[in-house]
Amino acid sequence: MSDISIPVGGRELPAYLAVPEGEGPWPGVVIVFEAMGANDDMRAQADRFAAHGYLAVLPDLYDGAPWLRCVAKAMRDMRAQRGPTYDHIEAARAWLAGRDDCTGGVGICGFCMGGGFALVAAAKYDFRAAAANYGILPRRPEESLRGACPVVGSYGAADPSLRGAAGRLKRALAAAGVPHDVKEYPGTGHGFLTGLTPPPPLGPVAKIVMGFGKGRENAPDGWGRILAFFAEHVAKKSTT
Repeated sequence: MSDISIPVGGRELPAYLAVPEGEGPWPGVVIVFEAMGANDDMRAQADRFAAHGYLAVLPDLYDGAPWLRCVAKAMRDMRAQRGPTYDHIEAARAWLAGRDDCTGGVGICGFCMGGGFALVAAAKYDFRAAAANYGILPRRPEESLRGACPVVGSYGAADPSLRGAAGRLKRALAAAGVPHDVKEYPGTGHGFLTGLTPPPPLGPVAKIVMGFGKGRENAPDGWGRILAFFAEHVAKKSTT
């Protein structure tokens, strides 16, 4: 596991690379972080994928700057479905796919804000599969998700900030003919797949607005679905 840099338009973007044990090549995955950036919790998710045989890269989409200075701009990019943040995600994918120790098959896994990016990137770039974890849906999802790679999504029914998102995502993916596995967990809030605790003063607000911290007992099921989905669509060798 190491800090590395990825070339993006003549400059270098900091990133964290988690490498599986043994000898590759391995399938790859780009991790797109929550609003609070490339912190230890997000690095742990890259390590999790590496432990399951994926070459995992976590690009620092904030380029080393504090998250409070960058989150608004990143959210604007996400909703506009274009901008430098997407360029950085695609650069990470291309860099990973081009490595000698990667099979060339790359998935994307995003959390919260990153889940929103993952949904758009699923149709925008050459990913094999996308995991959108409590991600904001793009505007006009039926149109935005047309031609997307297979999508696995996880949401919490006790997350007021994303009420109804799982159902809308299912309908949009079905209408677009995209293979998918979208599940909404009862009694579960935002952020249940990781161990993140929002820093003060966000913690109490996040619990009220997003149901943060509820339903973490569902994390093993959620991760099992993600890993099974990626095993089928990312790790599986192409027959073409």
